[in-house]
Amino acid sequence: MTRILDELLDVLDLEQIDDNIFRGQNEPDRRGRLFGGQVAAQALVAAGRTVTGLPAHSLHGYFLRPGDPSVPVVYTVDRIRDGRSFVTRRVVGQQRGKAIFNMATSFHQAEFSYEHQEPMPDAPPPEEVPTWRERMQAVWDELPPAMKKVAPTERPIDVRHVQVPTYLGGEATRGPSQVWMKIDGRLADDPFLHQTLLTYATDISLLDNILRPHGRLGKLGPMMVASLDHAVWLHRPFRFDDWLLYAMDSPNAFGGRGYARGSIYTREGELVASTAQEGLMRPAREAEDRSQ
Repeated sequence: MTRILDELLDVLDLEQIDDNIFRGQNEPDRRGRLFGGQVAAQALVAAGRTVTGLPAHSLHGYFLRPGDPSVPVVYTVDRIRDGRSFVTRRVVGQQRGKAIFNMATSFHQAEFSYEHQEPMPDAPPPEEVPTWRERMQAVWDELPPAMKKVAPTERPIDVRHVQVPTYLGGEATRGPSQVWMKIDGRLADDPFLHQTLLTYATDISLLDNILRPHGRLGKLGPMMVASLDHAVWLHRPFRFDDWLLYAMDSPNAFGGRGYARGSIYTREGELVASTAQEGLMRPAREAEDRSQ
């Protein structure tokens, strides 16, 4: 297991302050604001600490304020319902007494039932897709200084973009995008740990699909972007130390907001999760660098 993966696991290992209150530390070297995936994953961990024996099946969160990387996040869990089949929790993440994130999440044990799924789209195998480091090195000299500061070449998740993302110089194009991803190491056989780490990763590149049709410098000028909400549905068991394909697109943008969605498949073609996100996208004086 790599050092940087150990650091991420430490960030997700919350400190329990009281029965329903937990404190989370932040990723080191984050600048400007917290990564939304970290906050969503920590909120899921907090909720999971109050549930016994059931995996999560969905979460719906709202980013209320930008998170400060220099301040720990305190999560308060509301045990809304403990049913026979479903358990529901509400989690609020706070900094300096103000809510920065609000999430509802539900837990359920899979039952015998009907089954169907959409097939996995065609994609090149991950071994044929450039690594994150290779993508970065190819455009490093062209990146603005601010981008270099927030774009680490070492990551706990091996992320391989089939299409070049806009923040690495990708051209404005319509249509879907694809990312292969997996944890850079071997994980314990804990299904909830795999769910938590995948929740962290689902915020990587999803927002960029809203910008892809326009580019970072669209006809209205540079863009300011920020996540507004995030939803994840966890359909089937999976391992995140094996390759998963994240297939994404953005079917709509209007009124200063854009919508993106994603489907996550195992290498064998099983649909294990789905995501949705709405993001703020405003013309701005200076383009915002977001290295996700």
